[in-house]
Formats: sequence, structure tokens, C-alpha cells
Amino acid sequence: MKTDRKASTFRSFQNRNFTLFFTGQSISQIGTWMQGTGVSWVVYTMTHSTFMLGLTIFATMFPRFLLSLFGGIVADRYNRYKILLSTQVASMIQAVLLAILTLANHYTVWELLTLSAVLGVINAFDSPARQPLVHEMINDKADLPNALALNSSMVNFARIVGPALSGIVLQKFGAGICFLINALSFVAVIISLLLMKLPAYHIPSPVKKKITTELADGFTYLKHTPAISMILLMISLVSLLVLPYDTLMPVFAKVIFKGDAATFGYIRSFAGLGAIGGTFFLASLKPGADLKKVLLVNTIILGLGLMLFSHVSYFPLAMLFATLFGFGGMSQTTICLTIVQVHTDANMRGRVMSYLIMAMSGMLPLGSLLIGAISQHIGAPNAILSQGIMAVIIAAAFSNFLRREKLNKKEMKKLEE
Repeated sequence: MKTDRKASTFRSFQNRNFTLFFTGQSISQIGTWMQGTGVSWVVYTMTHSTFMLGLTIFATMFPRFLLSLFGGIVADRYNRYKILLSTQVASMIQAVLLAILTLANHYTVWELLTLSAVLGVINAFDSPARQPLVHEMINDKADLPNALALNSSMVNFARIVGPALSGIVLQKFGAGICFLINALSFVAVIISLLLMKLPAYHIPSPVKKKITTELADGFTYLKHTPAISMILLMISLVSLLVLPYDTLMPVFAKVIFKGDAATFGYIRSFAGLGAIGGTFFLASLKPGADLKKVLLVNTIILGLGLMLFSHVSYFPLAMLFATLFGFGGMSQTTICLTIVQVHTDANMRGRVMSYLIMAMSGMLPLGSLLIGAISQHIGAPNAILSQGIMAVIIAAAFSNFLRREKLNKKEMKKLEE
């Protein structure tokens, strides 16, 4: 029985392409989290400003908001595999430039923010191509929710390892080495992409519509598909009002817990530990499980975790609560992503995915600026407490929608497209 359960949890690894993708991305994501942790720590060390922390997140995420719709059109028009390969090479170049700038020890906050914005532009084209490409890696489309959950577990595993390694490297070797390791990590994902054998790419019919028309078609599609639009609305609110809690974690590490870069890494790692536990839970669910009800419960868990974490000064207990809100926060992206992919027609996946990315990447940087500014007046603990309360309010507001009957047979058939 246990063997069957294990086989069920990891069933997507029967697909060679997905296994290659998972392996390469696992290494690359560790480097990405190391770089993200390093940039936030350097900026806060230089400025001691929570607003500048928010601005750092804003610089990385807002370009994705501005360009993700265009990235979605590109993903629907052109070969997603080649797009992803190009964005990985571009991300590696960005990391190399960041490492060179830091190792030379002649950098300013604005230079770091500029390179963060460059990464945001790259990600605007990367994400709309990446997620639909996972769909093409899975032979049995009923396993798609399992693949997306495992893919999320990979990201969350990196959230554990990356920040912890970053804290050690920052302390012993400095930020430049941290960024250089990220640059080298992209070699793994590029190799994994080159080793894949995907189905032959079918050139779409000549595009006659204008970009603005295609964007309008995508918006019209969302208006007539409430199962998707309601999820987009919910993730927008959560991304604006709740998920930017990560912005204030350097403050907790340095001020609340009287720690250093390693302390910051531990906080992020324990949140990642909770998140990876949540993704394995999702991966173990049987096909056809009611993901909307899981999303409702996990949103409440996210809120409770943040509220409990906000005013605890005892570090080990705080890490327990960090694990709790990490568990709840993980599902916001993973479940929403799965529901959107299940409901979306094949020819609209790139554009709809870009709307989802816009909902998250647009609201997260705005939320980071908002929470950074608010915490200047009410303090980081009260700001985190407020975010936890908002999570519970959002869960209550969407409870009727999330408790409706799960996917019908017609909707499940879209997985086979």
C-alpha cells in the first residue's frame, strides 16, 4: 500500500522530459533563491529601509506585470521550448553581470535595482512559456495536477536550500560569490532543456490579428469563463495584501531576532520547509480531488500562520509558525495554476497564463511597496499581523465560490487537449 502511494505521488517522473526539466530546474532554482536572498540582504544592509526592500521586490516583479501579456502572446505564437531556452540563457547573463558588479565592489543600490528590473523583463517572457510547456511534457494529461505540484515542490525545496546556502555564503564569501553561484546554476537547466525530446512543434497558422486584438480576445475569454476569472481575482487580492510578507523578513531577522544574514536564510528556509510539505501533500492527492476546497483551507492556514508569527520573539517557535504560513502560502500559486490550466482551452493557455502572471507579478510588487510603507508607521510585527487578518477575510469572501461542486466531466476533458 505504501509503495502504491509513493508511486502515485511521484507518477509524473515516468515522463522522461519532465524528469529532465525537474532536475535542471531544481539546481537552477536553488541559485535563483540564493540570488534573491542576497539582493534583499545587500539592499537592506546598505539602506536599513523597509521601503527600499519593497522597492527591490517592485523592481523585479513590476516589469513582469507590464510585459507578461505580451509574453503570453509570444508564447501562443512561437515555439515555447525555444522561448524558454532563450530566457534561461538571458537569465544566466543577468546573473553574471550582477556577480561581476558586486565582486568589483563598485555598486550602488540603483544598479542592483536596475539589474533586478532586467530579470523582471526576462521573466515576463519566461513564465508564460514555461507553464504550458510542462503540459507538453506529460503524456497522460490526467497527471498534470501531479506534475504541477511536483514542479512546485521543486521550487519550494529550493526555498529551503537556497536561502540557507545564501546566508552561509553571504557571511563567509560575500554577495558576489552568491550571485556567481546562481549564474553557474543555469548551466544545469540549459543542459536539461537540450536533452529533451519534445513532440514536433506545429507551426501555427499565419497570424493575422493585431496584438491588441489578441489581448482583447484573451480578456473576452476570461469574462466568459468565471471559473478562471474568479481565481484570478482571488490570487490578485492575496498577492497584493498577503503574499508580500516576505518583504519584511530581513527586518525580523536583523531587528526582531537580533540576527544576521544566516538568520534571514533560516526564516526563508523554514517557510520553504512548510511549502514543500504542502506541495507533497498536493502531489499525493488523487486525480479529480477538489482543489478549490484545499485552496480555501490553506488560505486560512496562511492567515493564521502569519498572525501567530507576527508577535513571537522566541526564534524556534517563530520558525514553527513560519513553516505553517509557508504551507498555506504555497497553494496560492500551485492550486491556482492547476485550476487555470485545467479550465483553459489549449489555444488560449499562453495568454491566460500571462493574465495569471500579471495578477501575481503586478500585485506582488505593489503589495511590497504598500507593506514596506505601512511598516514604517506601524512596525513590521503589526504589518505582518494585518496581512494574516486579510488572508482570513479573503478566504471568507471567496468561500462560497471555493466550496462549489468540483470540476465536471467536460472541464476535466480539457486536460486531454
